[in-house]
Amino acid sequence: MGNAELHSIHVHPVKSLRGLAPREAVVEPWGLVGDRRWVLIDDGGKVVTQRRQPRLALAAAELPPGGGVRLSAPGLDPLTVPVPEPAGTVTLDIFGNKVEGVLADDAAHAWCSAYVGAGTRLVHMDDPATRRRIDPEYALPGETVTFADGYPLLLTSLASLDALNALMAEDGVAEEGPLPMNRFRPNVVVTGTAPWAEDDWRSITIGEVEFRVAKMCGRCVVTTTDQSTGERGREPLHTLGRHRRIGGKLVFGQNLVPRSQGTIRVGDPVRVLE
Repeated sequence: MGNAELHSIHVHPVKSLRGLAPREAVVEPWGLVGDRRWVLIDDGGKVVTQRRQPRLALAAAELPPGGGVRLSAPGLDPLTVPVPEPAGTVTLDIFGNKVEGVLADDAAHAWCSAYVGAGTRLVHMDDPATRRRIDPEYALPGETVTFADGYPLLLTSLASLDALNALMAEDGVAEEGPLPMNRFRPNVVVTGTAPWAEDDWRSITIGEVEFRVAKMCGRCVVTTTDQSTGERGREPLHTLGRHRRIGGKLVFGQNLVPRSQGTIRVGDPVRVLE
């Protein structure tokens, strides 16, 4: 795998909204700076994602120079939301786990509710070093994560996407494909590997930063959502179910946990340590 390198970087400031593709990003212990530090919740405190609201794919979140997050969506004026003061926290439910976060201002809640069409609030994770632990079955002591599904970073590879699209064509379901990588909402995309090579990785470096490969990523219905229209189909879950069912999960990509900190850049070499 001598010429593997970092093809692209993806940061999603608000979970399930469209994100950014910077040329470089700083890696913190809990993920890329700015990634999934904000999340939407319903009136009952449950996280609202594309699983329930596929049209969130059409809303976008950016990181303005002055801090906070800038929201934009069809039919609404853009809104810049400041980072809230950590005066008190609210308990939210993210896939059955209780996590504390800080509510954004009323303007943010009104904007999000207007777009979703139901009572929706925006929450910020003030202290990712303490708020949410990684699944203890796959974590080392002290490892934490933001509002990402479960791990600090998600890695995918272009070769594996090409292989998946080829399987779709072989199975006669290519009418939904070829699928773009944004269906999988990764943080880092690698090029120059063999298909599915990442299945066997345990430890890698991207540029100067070392990562532990925690576990394969089991995929959900979000991958069937066209990120440019919000419409749903059957793929890739249908094809993953036929060809990539591993340990009871439909697998695409690998979850990473940083072992060091630093800056990663598009074009950085990717090396497998073990």
